[in-house]
Amino acid sequence: MNTSPSSSAALPRIAVLATGGTIAGSAADAANTAGYQAGVIGVAQLLAAVPGLDAIAQIHAEQVASVDSKDMTLALWSTLAQRVNELLASDEIDGVVITHGTDTLEETAYLLHLTVKSAKPCVLTAAMRPATALSADGPLNLLNAVTLAANAAAAGQGVLVAFNNRIHCARDVTKVSTYAVDAFQSPEIGALGWVQDGRVEFQRRALRPHTVDAPFTAAAQWPQVEIVTSYAGVSRAAVEALVAAGVDGFVVAGTGNGSIHGAMQQSLAEAAAKGVAVVRASRVGSGHVMHNGAAKDDALGFVSSGTLNPYKARVLLLLALAAGMTDKAGLQDVFDRY
Repeated sequence: MNTSPSSSAALPRIAVLATGGTIAGSAADAANTAGYQAGVIGVAQLLAAVPGLDAIAQIHAEQVASVDSKDMTLALWSTLAQRVNELLASDEIDGVVITHGTDTLEETAYLLHLTVKSAKPCVLTAAMRPATALSADGPLNLLNAVTLAANAAAAGQGVLVAFNNRIHCARDVTKVSTYAVDAFQSPEIGALGWVQDGRVEFQRRALRPHTVDAPFTAAAQWPQVEIVTSYAGVSRAAVEALVAAGVDGFVVAGTGNGSIHGAMQQSLAEAAAKGVAVVRASRVGSGHVMHNGAAKDDALGFVSSGTLNPYKARVLLLLALAAGMTDKAGLQDVFDRY
């Protein structure tokens, strides 16, 4: 599917929402791509660094936040989701682009993938190098994100991530490098398509329900869901401390196919018996975690995450618990479906 905006038609109206991150980062030395302060450059300056935007879309810009995305909060998620929904509900806006830090982009993207209630395009982008760096990647990523959001082919595709010329589904994408400009990949099944030099091409579509077909909303009050990791010699201490603190759910970054050390597994089973939700995911990086059925998961009160990594599994568990979905069979259906 290859389309581009018609030059004779009125330009699409795209809202660009800035939240901070490396794309808005600044360093004293142009050769320094690590020692910078994130989120200090405003959205107007970001847009001014991208030539040709006015030939692609009419831009409406807003500064929603100015944070290093490692410090992303659930409250900011709620604010961002609400603003995106308000903008996309308006006849004056045809699509939204969000600039974000790379550290938690995949989590924010998946949260929006399930809580945005519009078929209009919503695209996240970011950068691995600050705006002041030699060969900064932010301007081209932002240009491509606006190009994608302005393109009719992006409608109905759910929330997308435009990064290093590729188009990723928010559910699939993950950060795979600490430094490379191609730091985002969709490891199991690949990108949805690509965007380059004004051309947008999709090779496939996301099949799982999202956006208008998902029942979730960003919460005003979020449950407490924590991630714990299984590894050689792990103890019960973290699980027991979090249960005592009143945690509502756990996601386990297990080994292999979501397997859990015996000591931790026992403590999690005890937590599940007390009504705490427990989801098995894997720390491996790709693949899927199979539901083990009556013999194991059902007996222990566990849910399997399927193809979601631990961080995205936490997003889905947060949304499900916030919606009052606490039944184990119902939770497993949620993870199988979304």
